[in-house]
Amino acid sequence: MAEAKDKASYRVVQWATGNIGTRTLRTAIEHPRLDVVGVFVHSPAKAGLDAGELCGLPPLGVRATTSLDDVTALEPDCVLYTPRELDADAVCALLASGTNIVATRTDFHHPAAMDQSLRRRVEAACEQGDTSIHSTGSSPGFITEALPLVLSSLQRRLDGLLIEEFADLSRRDSPGLLFEVMGFGGREAAFDEHRLADLRASFGPSLRMLADTLGLEVEQTEVQGEFARTPRRTDIAAGTIEAGTVAAQRITVAWTRAGRPVLRFRATWYCTKDLDRSWELSDTGWRLTVDGDAPLDVTIRFPVAPERAAEVYPGYTAHRAVNAVPLVCEAPAGIRTTADLPQIIPVLARAEQVAETGARLTTADVTAKGRYTTGRHGGPIVG
Repeated sequence: MAEAKDKASYRVVQWATGNIGTRTLRTAIEHPRLDVVGVFVHSPAKAGLDAGELCGLPPLGVRATTSLDDVTALEPDCVLYTPRELDADAVCALLASGTNIVATRTDFHHPAAMDQSLRRRVEAACEQGDTSIHSTGSSPGFITEALPLVLSSLQRRLDGLLIEEFADLSRRDSPGLLFEVMGFGGREAAFDEHRLADLRASFGPSLRMLADTLGLEVEQTEVQGEFARTPRRTDIAAGTIEAGTVAAQRITVAWTRAGRPVLRFRATWYCTKDLDRSWELSDTGWRLTVDGDAPLDVTIRFPVAPERAAEVYPGYTAHRAVNAVPLVCEAPAGIRTTADLPQIIPVLARAEQVAETGARLTTADVTAKGRYTTGRHGGPIVG
């Protein structure tokens, strides 16, 4: 495994400035070992804007561009890749040019689970540019890979692992996310097959990487979606959920062996606890239940006031990606997984720098509160 070299700074370009990208850009600017030299944007309206303006910080003297050629001309060490949609041509061009990539998209968690034609293209580009690419974030990523690997270090036998995610969305003021994208307030009888397939593609490869790393034999992946309804009309921050309509959702992605679940990720997202089903509803956060010869029950809660959720939650995904940049830049060429890299240990921003910039609310922050991107970055707990 490669260790991050003692390099004064890594030249970084931010690719896309949506909800997560705005946070990775800000965090990269504040990082003492990263030098933000460029920003790629999709909207012509953002072209030419200063990087600081795009993320609520003072001017940096770095202008945003819509040109891939402008990015490669900067010869960055790494691109923080956070777009809504995957552009495989751009990814391969960046890698072939000598630029490493850290992505918050879920496309590159496990090479064996990728579309194999895409895998071959990406690996060829990595070989040509002597570069690496890594997908990470909070969920999937930290909670489905990094933390389970640490917890498994206590085991000599692992019979099963359940990773649960809970998100109380009652104070989430995002009508587009809750009502249009996720279907809260609707009368669906079953999950749309396309959405189930997308959830399988988001979490399945991450769990399979974990299984392969630990030597756990699994045979197939299964995905199941369930709805719960509220018996009473309920007002939430995003609007009103009428009686008899969807007020909670539970999605389970599992890898099984002989019909028995070995690794499971279960997300329960809800707008009220007044439901027609007896689901366990914890506060926003995660719970990991380890079934082995050293059993564990680990609960992680997010102690964030509802009015600060939109400000804080994107950091759970963005910060891990930024912290990974030095390790990915020094990693061997190829598609690198969490198991390939050393443990990600942050080089923390200076306290005085965070104090100057972290509390500053700008137009960019306010706009982000109501926005939701449909790309595969994980669930609404961090979106």
